[in-house]
Amino acid sequence: MTRLAMPIRALLLGAGILAFAASEDLDGRSATPADDAFAAYWNAATLPEASTAAAAVVTSGVSFDDAYARLKAGRRYAASVARGIVKGERRAAAGTFPYSIDVPPAYDPATRYGLRVQLHGGVGRPEPGARGDGSIGTLAGDEQIYLLPQAWAAAQWWEAAQDENLPALVDLVKRRYNVDENRIVVSGVSDGGTGAFYVAMRDTTPYASFLPLNGFILVLANRGVGVDGPLFPHNMINKPFFAVNGGRDPLYPTSRVEPYLRHFVKHGLTLVYHPQPEAGHNTAWWPQEKAAFEQFVREHPRDPHPARLSWQTDGVAGRSRAHWLVVDRLAASRSGAPLPDLNDFAAGEAPNFGVRTDGMRVTGVVPGSNAQILGFAAGDVVLGVNGRDLPGGLDLVDFLGLYDAGAALTFSVQRGATHLDLKGTYQPTVMARVAPLFPDGGRSGRVDVVREGNTFRATTRGIAAFTLLLSPDVVDFSQPVTVVADGRTVFAGRVSKSVDTLLTWAARDNDRTMLYGAALPVALP
Repeated sequence: MTRLAMPIRALLLGAGILAFAASEDLDGRSATPADDAFAAYWNAATLPEASTAAAAVVTSGVSFDDAYARLKAGRRYAASVARGIVKGERRAAAGTFPYSIDVPPAYDPATRYGLRVQLHGGVGRPEPGARGDGSIGTLAGDEQIYLLPQAWAAAQWWEAAQDENLPALVDLVKRRYNVDENRIVVSGVSDGGTGAFYVAMRDTTPYASFLPLNGFILVLANRGVGVDGPLFPHNMINKPFFAVNGGRDPLYPTSRVEPYLRHFVKHGLTLVYHPQPEAGHNTAWWPQEKAAFEQFVREHPRDPHPARLSWQTDGVAGRSRAHWLVVDRLAASRSGAPLPDLNDFAAGEAPNFGVRTDGMRVTGVVPGSNAQILGFAAGDVVLGVNGRDLPGGLDLVDFLGLYDAGAALTFSVQRGATHLDLKGTYQPTVMARVAPLFPDGGRSGRVDVVREGNTFRATTRGIAAFTLLLSPDVVDFSQPVTVVADGRTVFAGRVSKSVDTLLTWAARDNDRTMLYGAALPVALP
């Protein structure tokens, strides 16, 4: 740790231990094993320490209701913590990550504060470095806590290192300061605004909303920027957005950005957009927009247990969860009709054969289309048409534009280990030309799920197994739980509360408002 971080942590731990020792003896009784275990749990400085302490709480013999009540109440925050600009470094396997925390001078540990995670621009710089003095500076808004992480060429916002770093830093702040878990937002300027889009596609659970300023989501489609892993824009549907762009911005002018923002809104994304026609690539408009920005944040607190969730993932650990939905295992294929997807961008009209493709690989087939009648299935790879080898780098849909309607076609297709010839007449329908914003990154799966009381209805593509985390705040554990997946009832019965499950997820989330009494695994046939 840095010179600054070490004494702050020591002060926090010391003050915290004293606070809990006093609080556990207020009624004059002797401390119980559960009291001691919870004192250690609250004083854990990191997630691994919290997980170890949580295991001790489970073995202390505490009842579910007692543990649940304590977790709801949360830790007692120390008054003797640093205020103002607090600088530190977080050390991890991927490297050392500097950060600063801008804490209100009048910080009151009894008050829950909003937290804005502010991502800076210029991430191509060779070394990390704080912007200005490490404070939020001219972008200050309502009284709140600001977390200002740092990125650089070797650890840009859209790389795996920051995937792990940002939530770890948010967890760190929540252990030191009394943060309102339902008022944590991600904002950023320029590369930081683009980074806000990236975070929304990868990790929605901790955040209430995303506020990209002078950013552009399509920057992430450029393979040269070094994005780690595939991106799934439909994951953004889970949270609201507030965006600002300048009309005279030489990098991302409103004329370039707005078609994509309109597309997102048209297909269901909650997005407030405030274009600045005369602005360049700067935030000179902030004094006029600050009130609207902060009003948006106030009006969109996080729902810790949203009734609807949609999540697509490539199955990589750490990117497979949205709130109470966890994707456990992918299936071999994504069979079924394509689901509505923010990634599908309409660009003009073209003959539509009825397939979604990535090059010559079929990723989806439209029901009732020409392609389905000929026998195409998701996962097919087209090797040739009418005996003609297909040129590399061309998309199947583009290649079919060479043929007229009514032409007889024979497709040479590889389906797993099997070679097929699919024959028929080319009869495309003129429809909107749909082009993916981001290419299909290969194997992935998606779950769309709706909770209505104790009933969960899921639609899946490419999913073999998932887990539902059940919270006593929204699920009645005295009644049966029903799970319907793809039209079939896959679970119906009672579910018991578990102290182990409660503490396991509480340690991971460090969140008083998002607690789970049971984890219900669902395996799909």
